[in-house]
Amino acid sequence: MGYTYKELGLVTTKEMFEKANKNGYAVPAFNFNNMEMMQAIVGACAEMGSPVILQCSPGALKYIGKEVVPLLGKAAVDIARAKGSDIPIALHLDHGEDLEIVKTCIDAGFSSVMIDGSHYDFGTNIKVTKEVVEYAHSREVVVEGELGILAGIEDNVKAEKHTYTDPKEVEEFVRETNVDSLAIAIGTSHGAHKFKPGDDPKLRLDILEEVEKKVPGFPIVLHGSSAVPAKYIETIKEYGGQIKDAIGIPNSELLKASKSAVAKINVDTDGRLAFTASVRKVFGTNPKEFDPRKFLGAARDEMKSYYKTKIVDIFGSEGAYKKADK
Repeated sequence: MGYTYKELGLVTTKEMFEKANKNGYAVPAFNFNNMEMMQAIVGACAEMGSPVILQCSPGALKYIGKEVVPLLGKAAVDIARAKGSDIPIALHLDHGEDLEIVKTCIDAGFSSVMIDGSHYDFGTNIKVTKEVVEYAHSREVVVEGELGILAGIEDNVKAEKHTYTDPKEVEEFVRETNVDSLAIAIGTSHGAHKFKPGDDPKLRLDILEEVEKKVPGFPIVLHGSSAVPAKYIETIKEYGGQIKDAIGIPNSELLKASKSAVAKINVDTDGRLAFTASVRKVFGTNPKEFDPRKFLGAARDEMKSYYKTKIVDIFGSEGAYKKADK
């Protein structure tokens, strides 16, 4: 059985992005893989008065189940309302590979989908993206496309080399596909191992500026924007985990982008790190613990707390909508 996103209380990103671009902030797009992650995300955003896009990758969809994911979206809306918050919530397919998975998600109740045709040549990318847009728009669902390739590994997305978005292609791509938002490559990277300690990551804000000129007022998206907090890397290693030292995108760089045409910033790895570090800490400090509520609850609370700081430090979206009354 499927749902329409409206039946679930979800919305598209259209008005979210319009308001974000107008007021100089970006909408948080947080990935989730289970109920506790969803609770952490919506709890943080509801309490901070921030709009939110709940993102589900194809891998997460397979893990949770297409029958369950939409109901978690509805639960997110119910949680926010119970907190006295009227924040808008969208359910988004992250890195959809083809029309088949897009159809599955839309028919299940997603309000937004991404078709990632960035690995194709320019002409094929337009063709594939346009096909998805036509199907989605006929059902009042919005579509995110992508130009340029981010290096790194995250879920089902893998690329060894980074290819910056060519601003000269953006206007034609947007016009021909009729997408609602566009992910571009300006120096962010997928996964936990983005950059080595000692590196000084910088975003190509000059490319972003050129893109803005080509499609003024159009919503731009940044993928691979996790900060990879050192405290979580250290905690994971302290309690038996094996993970390389790494750094992510500096908050200062992302904040600059969020105040421009960037209407949506994706964060996945940071949530995984916060969650995993918390679980490992519980097991490391209390090896007799076997109640899932104790270690999953601790992970949920830490992820929520961390995301509340990100909403302020990176997105600038706090208070964009009514804050929680309790």
